This record gives sequence, C-alpha cells and structure tokens, in this order.
Amino acid sequence: MVSENVTNWHLAHGRSLLLGEKGRLMAIVNVTPDSFSDGGRHFSVDKAVEHALSCIVEGADILDIGGESTRPGGDPVSAAEEQDRVVPVIERLAKETDALISIDTYRAETARVAVAAGAHIVNDVFGLQREPDIAEVAANTGAGLCIMHTGRDRMKLADVIADQLAFLERSLEIAAAGGVSREAITLDPGFGFAKETAEENFELMARLEEVSALGYPLLVGTSRKRFLGTVTGREPMDRDAATAATTALLRLKGASVFRVHNVAINRDALRVADAMMAAGRKAARECVQ
Repeated sequence: MVSENVTNWHLAHGRSLLLGEKGRLMAIVNVTPDSFSDGGRHFSVDKAVEHALSCIVEGADILDIGGESTRPGGDPVSAAEEQDRVVPVIERLAKETDALISIDTYRAETARVAVAAGAHIVNDVFGLQREPDIAEVAANTGAGLCIMHTGRDRMKLADVIADQLAFLERSLEIAAAGGVSREAITLDPGFGFAKETAEENFELMARLEEVSALGYPLLVGTSRKRFLGTVTGREPMDRDAATAATTALLRLKGASVFRVHNVAINRDALRVADAMMAAGRKAARECVQ
C-alpha cells in the first residue's frame, strides 16, 4: 500500500482540487453516437447535461466532456463537429453547477474554446504529442492538464514501464516548453490504449508505483475496458463491478483520480480503500510514537 502525498492541482478560472486525502472521481460524459459502452445515450445537450448533473449527485468531483470517441476504430470527427458537440454542454454545466469540468480532447483549438466556455481541465489522450500547441493553451488559460500515455501509432518499448517513462518524459518536455506549471499536471498511464493484452494492463496495474516515480499525481481510467471483459467474460455495460475492483486496487497503489462511467459504485469502492489507507496511516503513526 502506497502512502500518498497531498497535492493541490491548479486549474483554470482560479479553481484547484486537493489530491491525496481521498480518491477523486471524474465522470465520463460522452457526447458521441459511437463510444464503446454508452455511445448515443447522451448524444444531445439536454441528455448530456442531465447525465452530468446526476453524476454530481452520485459523487463526481469532475465532469469529463468528450465529443469524439477514442475507442479503437472509432470514427474521427472534424474539430468543428467536436466543438459543436461539447461547447454547448460545457456552457450549460458552467451555469448550472460549480463542479469541475474537463474537456476530453487532443486538439488545441477545441481545448481553447472549451476552457473559454467554462472548462477547468484539459484531458489529452495523446499526451500532447498529437498537437503540441495544446500545452500552450493550458499554460495561457491556467487549465489543469492531464497527460495520458498511449501506444497508438508508434513502436513501443518491450517493457511496459520503460515505455511509460519514455513517452511521458517526452510529454513533460513538451509541457515545460509550452509553459505549463508543474502544479497543473496529472499523468494518466492510459489503460487500454494500445496495451495489446490483458496481461499488459494488469502488469501496469501491478507496477503503478513505478509510474509515480515521475513525481506527479496519477489519474487512471479502467472503466469498462476490454481487458476487464477478458478476465470476467462480461460485456461493457456489465463491467462496473470489475471496474470498482480496479479502482480500489489502484487507489492502494497511489492513484488519485479515477475516470469512470458508473460513479456510485466507484464512490463506494474508493470509500473502502480510503478508509483502509487512513487506518494504515494511523497505525504507522502509533508505531512511531
């Protein structure tokens, strides 16, 4: 079990989020017709906003709004279409809730208009390496920045952690060159993104502390991923219990933020893991005394 440092994640619009004392939940709000587990369910402004608000009631700290499916083989959309999907949702949510809002995009221009509409965080699944200018957008707007590892469209190193470190170190160089402050950054190991086998994903889970060695808070997203279906035999909509198991395990491994579809079940998993961690810290203090 990993002891966690407390970090204040700096976000846009003068906001911040304390990471470390307890696990935080980021709710997935897909404004898309083709996402792998819930495509089309929230594909209108009203439905997306309704779903997002229900996630807040269930315990979400962050609402992650996405306008293009990142599933393998997903249909690409233009920047204009992506913005037409997400900006009205972000504008509505910024007016109707104080919850933190994230924009799930790799496009610099979409990130810029989303933060202008009220988003606090930029969540880039290509780790700044598809459109490096997204780093300058984050720096100029003060947005929090989630940098995700991916193995797509490149040759990977054989060792899962060596590849994580090589990719993320390059991404952090781009962030620094763009002027992003260290306090604005979280890292995401990118479960399921060109991790070719279930075993590779589980090895990454088992060795997550080695990614923490980079010194940044970790945001993880295992929700309903294929590797969970491989070990459970369940279809995407039936993988929430397996997701919650990974949430508890990864919290004990040091992850801070959890990107999920089903907020309620993962909230309960985090409460159990956080209670165990608190008990462990208390016992450690008493031993020292």
